Amino acid sequence: MTKELVINTTSHETRVALLENGHIAELYIERTRERGIVGNIYRGRVIRVLPGMQAAFVDIGLEKAAFLYVADVLDEMEAVEHFVEVGHRHDEPGEETGEESPPLPPIEDLLQEGQEILVQVAKEPIGTKGARITSHISLPGRNLVYMPTVDHVGISRRIEHEDERERLKHLVDIMRPAGTGFIVRTAAEGKTGEELKTDMDYLISLWDHISQHRADRGAPCLIHSDLDVTSKVLRDILTDEVSRIIVDSAVELKKIIRFLDTFMPGHLFQVEQYQEDEPIFDAFGLEVEISRALGRKVWLKSGGYIIIEQTEALTAVDVNTGRFVGKHNLEDTILKTNLEAVREIAFQLRLRNIGGLIIIDFIDMEKEAHRDKVHAALEDALKNDKAKTNILKISELGLVEMTRKRVRESIGRTLCEACPYCEGKGYIKSSTTTVYEIFRELQREMRTAPGYRMTLLVHPDIASLLYDEERHGIEELEKRHEKQIAIHARPNFHVEQFEIIIG
Repeated sequence: MTKELVINTTSHETRVALLENGHIAELYIERTRERGIVGNIYRGRVIRVLPGMQAAFVDIGLEKAAFLYVADVLDEMEAVEHFVEVGHRHDEPGEETGEESPPLPPIEDLLQEGQEILVQVAKEPIGTKGARITSHISLPGRNLVYMPTVDHVGISRRIEHEDERERLKHLVDIMRPAGTGFIVRTAAEGKTGEELKTDMDYLISLWDHISQHRADRGAPCLIHSDLDVTSKVLRDILTDEVSRIIVDSAVELKKIIRFLDTFMPGHLFQVEQYQEDEPIFDAFGLEVEISRALGRKVWLKSGGYIIIEQTEALTAVDVNTGRFVGKHNLEDTILKTNLEAVREIAFQLRLRNIGGLIIIDFIDMEKEAHRDKVHAALEDALKNDKAKTNILKISELGLVEMTRKRVRESIGRTLCEACPYCEGKGYIKSSTTTVYEIFRELQREMRTAPGYRMTLLVHPDIASLLYDEERHGIEELEKRHEKQIAIHARPNFHVEQFEIIIG
């Protein structure tokens, strides 16, 4: 599989696209005014402890208070290993992090309102929710993740050879400072002790700097900001499978070369500066693919299609045959559509960065062998996804329930906002419904309103309906209450909006 990184940088935004066989597979966006905060370390102040939820809200200086669950609380007065639980952290998916933790003490025994605490953002604020934070600090490097508060060495589960796992664990164990912890990342496979020591020394010195900075400032405040999006992508997903890196900014090019020289010496990546007049994302056809990723309907090559609907709690994916009628029989047509949909669904989940609970409604299959084939195809299609997924078997209702780890906002929520017209509902009241609401409100007002004249301000479409098809309703109200109703169109009104002025 050919992989490339295409980077578009402007003064206001940086976009990084990972291409696989010429098609966009992942998209990372960072805007200067809205820079992501995952990985940032803050000195926060506990503002509320909730025993009933075994959680606390912490002020870290953002608009919304951050959420801290009891398993993410580090009690520095107790043995750290009793409270460590790092499975949710923003480490590389699939990293081994130790044995199951013993029961945790009540959160009210660990935190009190007004207490200051050092925390790290594990998940971006999403929708109406504040950031998810943890007090188990982790500092990711290229080959290692440093955990200064945990005495443990873990190895990525993606490193499969037992001899290599033992070699890496031994190297890290003899080099690490006593009482500290490291997770060996997949990228460390085959690395020498010297390469691991370079990564380790950098992370330890970074933590020393953070610790000094922590002592100088009061809560709430930012102590450490994580890397920008380009450096973060290079650190986390750049492997020898990436054949080249293309960037359209000379400044960004120098930064990339400097980063590679520092963290990945000896690797020979092809780094190019794009210098054509046509915008780089247009030249690679990425703008069209991004626009396609914002739509709710995605067509399949066969003529079938999938519908993707995101809600606050879950994402629903519906598979339909559409224009595809098949060539042999119904079961084969359904199986072929579902298998094609599997590949597209896996691609769209990864590209759109959809996380949380996902429900997939495949076309009903009568044969159990077909259902097993579709389920196996879905698992296989998600193997390249770095985000952790968990897939359940197809239910009796033909539904697949799955989860995908969510750390940051989806593309849809990053690039779009709720429609101000329908307020995100996706629909509005019909003009007829609005007219009849107006009639009911007029009747209420006309019973008690003094004078003989009333003015009705409405959207132009509603005004046209009242002057034409629904004119008899106005005339009936005027006759019954012996009042005159003047209708005035207001182009700036929402179609559901109206105002009644008496007199």
